[in-house]
Amino acid sequence: MTACQIAPMTEQHWNAVREIYAQGIATGNATLEQTVPDWKDWDTRHLSTCRLVARVGTEVLGWAALSPVSTRRVYEGIAEVSIYIAEPAQGQGIGSQLMAALITESERNGIWTLQAGILAENATSIRLHRRAGFRVVGTREKIGCMDGRWRDTVLMERRSAVVGA
Repeated sequence: MTACQIAPMTEQHWNAVREIYAQGIATGNATLEQTVPDWKDWDTRHLSTCRLVARVGTEVLGWAALSPVSTRRVYEGIAEVSIYIAEPAQGQGIGSQLMAALITESERNGIWTLQAGILAENATSIRLHRRAGFRVVGTREKIGCMDGRWRDTVLMERRSAVVGA
């Protein structure tokens, strides 16, 4: 396991975050997104809290962030997880370290449910989420069409034992 420092993500990390996100997009199994947004769009779509990077020295090896699932006040405690690890750093435990820190940070910020929509072919991400206490809620069939092929997502969630219990 590679020991890394988990730190809050800032705009200064954006170039590295964007590159790691682009690597995920290129796999075809990390997201239905086809292009990396610019910082302003990405920043707008994610919560201002619960944004983390995993670093060794100054090198960013992965990132995690939360997006609101709704603008309605009743859903303020529910957020969707995004977690990406740089290709050369995969399989070194960085995802587990980031996820643990993200869960802690989310609970510190009053979030009682984390959810993830993971492309069904992304077995590595599904395993990561299961190890972090997520359960499969169901499969959303043909939820998005990418490159002419309909894709399913596995919907997973984790309820906090500390917040909203």
